[in-house]
Amino acid sequence: MKAFDFAAPEQEHEVLEMLSAVPGETEILAGGTDLVPLMKQMLVNPERVVNIMEVPSLRGVSADSLGLTIGATTTLAEMLEAPELDQYPAIKQAIAGINAVQLQSQGTLGGELCQRPRCWYFRNGHGLLARGGRMVAEGDNRFHAIFGNAGPAKFVHASRLAPALIALGARVRLIGPSEEDETMLPLETFYRTPRHEGQREHILSPDQLITHVMLPAADGLANVTYEVRQGEGPDYPLVAAAAALRMEDGVVRQASIVLGHVAPTPWLSPEAERAIVGRPVNHETARAAGEAAVAAATPLSDNVYKVQLARVAVQRAILSAAGIETGGF
Repeated sequence: MKAFDFAAPEQEHEVLEMLSAVPGETEILAGGTDLVPLMKQMLVNPERVVNIMEVPSLRGVSADSLGLTIGATTTLAEMLEAPELDQYPAIKQAIAGINAVQLQSQGTLGGELCQRPRCWYFRNGHGLLARGGRMVAEGDNRFHAIFGNAGPAKFVHASRLAPALIALGARVRLIGPSEEDETMLPLETFYRTPRHEGQREHILSPDQLITHVMLPAADGLANVTYEVRQGEGPDYPLVAAAAALRMEDGVVRQASIVLGHVAPTPWLSPEAERAIVGRPVNHETARAAGEAAVAAATPLSDNVYKVQLARVAVQRAILSAAGIETGGF
């Protein structure tokens, strides 16, 4: 790890003053569960690290008639324990799935949403796109993308919370470069698929800060996160699906289905949504939604198995959201 300056501002505007517009020159530190290993491996080498954990306005969960506001430095453990989030089980299920007290108590909402890909080519210094995607296409790609992988980006998005938050209609608040600059946008538009090595996996500029995530009121919205994991440890899931259903008289009137760990961004599935809206939830309709969700999958040489996992994850997320037993895998 190279030497760097360290700053610990106490106000949002002070954070902005310490950030640089030059990519890679400054990095934001919250829980450090991702940044510190990246710095130790010399994958990022900032001149200054800005600790935002001393900014009071960035922490906590608050509720009003419109929904919830969650600060970016709120820890995952605090979210797991927050009664305000009881109406959003999809979020708590995703956090509980991390299954590591250390990561839950230290990791933060903002850091979890902005963490870098776990792709072993990237983590071993071959770059985010690994020679324009050729290393992934020609090498071991068991855990890589089955959607959105036609270009050089073939990694899968690392966030476990993003699919659930997107399915629930979350918006994100960004500030910067100046104190007066404030942007509110749907979380799904925060992410992008990089086309060259200079791009990151989101639209946040190096002199901007994510401060809060806002959720609309649940109002009886049935929601679930379903993960397919190799074990019970903190390892990332192979595939995940979040489902949010608004039902009336046993019929789905509105649906949002978002897959995780299958594409370079959280993967929205309007095909699965169309397959379930206007129909009752049962094993037949859930199975049809799962089939629709993977119809356009483009697996790589070693990850065809993920298509079946994604199909099952969507099916079981829908069934679970409706309170129907899913059975064994």
